[in-house]
Amino acid sequence: MEDFIPQRETFSRLLEFIRGPNKTIMKNMLNHLKASLLTVAAVLVFISCSEENEIKVPSGPTKTVVEVVTGYPDLSILEAALVKYPDLITTLSGEGSFTVFAPNNASFTNLLAAIGQTNLNDIPEDVLKSILQYHVVATASLKSTDLSNGTVKAVNGEDISINVSSGVKINSTVSVAVADVEATNGIVHIVDAVLVNPSIKPIVGTIVAPAYFNKNFSTLIAAVKAASPSILTTLLGNGPSNKKLTLFAPTNEAFAAAGITSLPNRATLDAVLAYHVIDDEVLASELPSGSAAIPTLNGNFYLSNNGANGVFINARTQVVATDIKGSNGVVHVINRTLLPPSKTIATIASELASGSAPQFTQLVAALVRTSGTGTDLLAAAADANANLTVFAPTDAAFQALYTALGVNGINDIDINTLTAVLKHHIVAGRVFSTDLKNGTAATLNGNITINASTGTITDGQSNAATLNSNAALLNVLATNGVIHTINQVLLPQ
Repeated sequence: MEDFIPQRETFSRLLEFIRGPNKTIMKNMLNHLKASLLTVAAVLVFISCSEENEIKVPSGPTKTVVEVVTGYPDLSILEAALVKYPDLITTLSGEGSFTVFAPNNASFTNLLAAIGQTNLNDIPEDVLKSILQYHVVATASLKSTDLSNGTVKAVNGEDISINVSSGVKINSTVSVAVADVEATNGIVHIVDAVLVNPSIKPIVGTIVAPAYFNKNFSTLIAAVKAASPSILTTLLGNGPSNKKLTLFAPTNEAFAAAGITSLPNRATLDAVLAYHVIDDEVLASELPSGSAAIPTLNGNFYLSNNGANGVFINARTQVVATDIKGSNGVVHVINRTLLPPSKTIATIASELASGSAPQFTQLVAALVRTSGTGTDLLAAAADANANLTVFAPTDAAFQALYTALGVNGINDIDINTLTAVLKHHIVAGRVFSTDLKNGTAATLNGNITINASTGTITDGQSNAATLNSNAALLNVLATNGVIHTINQVLLPQ
């Protein structure tokens, strides 16, 4: 009891202190204490809840191969290429165990320079897709530590060479810039160059490359693939004389302009393609001025250079781009596919006389009637070794002549007169419309006067005939010359 008294006094004093002038201080102290206790309680509750609902932190990759590519800034060109092919996106976004060698942006820039293109959109879609597939291995996710000397099979069926003897080298020259980027469905290795398929690599840098890697020449490439293998072998190497080559490359539109809407048989393709190749490297500055016969791998074609009008081949085909260099020669682009002649003047005239819209029945009849005379013009027109230019009057032109002479037809004209008239339509040598110049030209029977500006031919009696502007009836190339259709019979003096 005695021990209790001092404690009670102490407590009484404490109450007096609280109720006295310091009661505000004590009140604040109690509030702080209360707040601290609440905080402690909250922490204890949080800890308790955390133990019951533990936060799961992923321990592995969270992105697919496609998401890795699209999320990496230096792979933006690869991304732009991939989005062209939804099937590739779907495959590389799904389940699998892929290894992807992903070329960085500089790799694609260097590739475009090497193949002579400026944009991925220039490349044919089947070619670009094959290149992309060559960067994917679908059988395993191979980290850098899993790679070994040897080959792995890409999804397009071609082998990728791996060498780890001194760092990782792919196809001998390509290095891994960033290795082992893990994805949920594979491994991505970022490489410093585009892997070029073994089937494509021989084309890079040659005269075939400007066409092979440009969708505007897909018909030409399809033709080369469909032709005999020797054609592609020649175009990838040197010519028969072991010299560099010159290729006149027709665009897709050039095939259409020549009336080729589907590829012909292999023999025809071989002949047509060989007709576009010169067994030597000839730059634009080295093409002859004026008219010239140019030997190709399949006979001559005929060049005319009229200065400001440009360079024409066989009068109908224009050279529209020049001097695209390759390792084995040079390429010039043309706007109409060249077709090597396969018929004589006589054969062509006969076919045009018997077609669905005959043009030259009277001309052929006149040639037949004069055959066997001292000058056999039909035989000359059929001679494969001849080299002639024939101004061919239409049936309507002959009917006008019959009316003027007051006769019923070709058989009513004196044979010697008819022979003289026909000779007045033939010029020795092959002269295309692009080669015509103002002035006189010698026929087999007197001179005619040419006005190249108006396309008129004036005969020995000052009558003017006009060249037919229909492309199908002008500059018709034969093995032994060329035919121009005119609207009036030419009469000698």
